[in-house]
Amino acid sequence: MDLVTPREAARRLGVSYPTIKQWIYKGIIRTRPTAGGHHRVPESEVERLLARSGRPLPRPAPAHPGAIVALSGRNQLRAVVEEVRSEGLLAQVRLRIGDQRLTAIITRDAVDELKLRRGDEALAVVKSTEVMIARQVAQSSAAARATRRAPARRRRR
Repeated sequence: MDLVTPREAARRLGVSYPTIKQWIYKGIIRTRPTAGGHHRVPESEVERLLARSGRPLPRPAPAHPGAIVALSGRNQLRAVVEEVRSEGLLAQVRLRIGDQRLTAIITRDAVDELKLRRGDEALAVVKSTEVMIARQVAQSSAAARATRRAPARRRRR
């Protein structure tokens, strides 16, 4: 028996999560408890309610064979696509991350496969073996005095 979470059942039924929770509490939809006491909805219940509503929704599409399900990289930055420029084999993608900008050069095929368009949400994954950190520091008072001193004069003999 396939079980889905209440949130997934709500998505498939086209209702909100709070509505599903109310249906569970009122007994409109039957669930199975997990060992931790959480609700899981049998697929048969979702199908029963879909049939009753008269509007069949498609099952979730199988994952694309090349889709990433999980990623080990920890440096993941949520971004919005600001610009996509494709020319030849390569494409330049400019992302906005907060008030910062990040530009990535990727293949045109990757842009086409991801269907990247301006305004889309994306995830920038940064993988590097080297990280450089910089910051602007105030000049120390001793260094400031040294730069203000006049150069030493040479004595004539």
